[in-house]
Amino acid sequence: MKRVLVITYNWPPSGGIGVRRWLKFSKHLPSYRWEPVILTVDPEYATYPALDISLSRDIPPVEIHKTRATDWFRLLSSDKSKIPSAGFAMNTDNSLKGRISRFIRGNFFIPDPRRGWNRYAFRKACEIIDSRKIDRIITTSPPHSTQLIGLMLRLKYPGIKWIADLRDPWTDIYYYKKFYPTPLSRMIDSAYEKRVLQSADLITTVGKSLKTLLGSKVPGIESKIHVISNGFDEDDFSGIRPEHPDVFTISYIGSLSGIYPVDGFLDALRIVADKGINYRLSFTGSVPAEIKDKLIRGAGSSDVSFTPFSSHQTALINMLSASVLLLIIPDHESSRSIITGKMFEYLAAGKPVICLAPADGDAAMILRETGHGRTFDYNDAYGIAGYIEELALNRNLPDLPPPESYSRKNIVKRVAELLEK
Repeated sequence: MKRVLVITYNWPPSGGIGVRRWLKFSKHLPSYRWEPVILTVDPEYATYPALDISLSRDIPPVEIHKTRATDWFRLLSSDKSKIPSAGFAMNTDNSLKGRISRFIRGNFFIPDPRRGWNRYAFRKACEIIDSRKIDRIITTSPPHSTQLIGLMLRLKYPGIKWIADLRDPWTDIYYYKKFYPTPLSRMIDSAYEKRVLQSADLITTVGKSLKTLLGSKVPGIESKIHVISNGFDEDDFSGIRPEHPDVFTISYIGSLSGIYPVDGFLDALRIVADKGINYRLSFTGSVPAEIKDKLIRGAGSSDVSFTPFSSHQTALINMLSASVLLLIIPDHESSRSIITGKMFEYLAAGKPVICLAPADGDAAMILRETGHGRTFDYNDAYGIAGYIEELALNRNLPDLPPPESYSRKNIVKRVAELLEK
């Protein structure tokens, strides 16, 4: 069996969707005669957006190496528990202190503060490669600083094929400007990005629009960029029974911030309420206080609940306990390329999806392809209201079957094919 070294900062007990991509791929790769060897950061030295101990139960029986790291986030925040995966991207603190902390992050820690792991990870990766007969290397990001480990390994081991897996845009990510990067900082970050794209043997990403975006960065690299979408694992849903709640329930799973437009949705709810349709709103994930207040004031219903960041299991239970699931893509120039990882678990849950996103974006395309929901413009209150009314009046329809094309078991076959290239 051939061995692939997977270098990832995100690994249990870290929570969040970024963990599950290679956690699940590592589970299924041995079926295709590839043995994953995991290199990650020791949790004692890591800065995670959140903890999800339940994901530790999903760790497959693979070889795992952990190293220490320099925690540069301590220089930027005294409260590690409030540091999000994007490194202050969800920070709504617009005080002078908050803006200064984001400026420091964006201009003194390029591409991100988790670069404090790189020298330890590189040293350990060399030990693993020299002792374990590694055939391939995969670096997955964000954090995009992980890709710089791949660059260093490319220089030392030019004969080993390297796949750079970019789950999100790099210098085009929707929160990039919140760090107030100077022209010099942008130039340095863009240079890192282009070096990775030029140097990697193959590049994988999660959607067609992001493939196009990355391909536009360096002439002539389009042919080595491949779409490996996220997906769902059927085993995650084992033992959880779907429910049809007595009150029509609209559920949102995940974080919310000011860049997620909700005004059109709230206008739609008021239209629905005026027609006498009862409904419940349920939010599971991180929601800032000011967004909570806005949702409560604008909902047109007193039945609004908030569950803070929870285990993956709790999130799945809440999905399966809904009547309809709400998906909001951040309103940004890159929004067409954004496909949130939770979308595929929405599909697996079998509940219809209300998606607020560009109609020509990747998320909308997947919903059209699978028939699992509809996409609306952020401000299309009457369109959203009409769909909510249609769903509320047809609540006895059976749940939709999970689309097999987005099962991790099927997607990982494509990963194995690329490893053989």
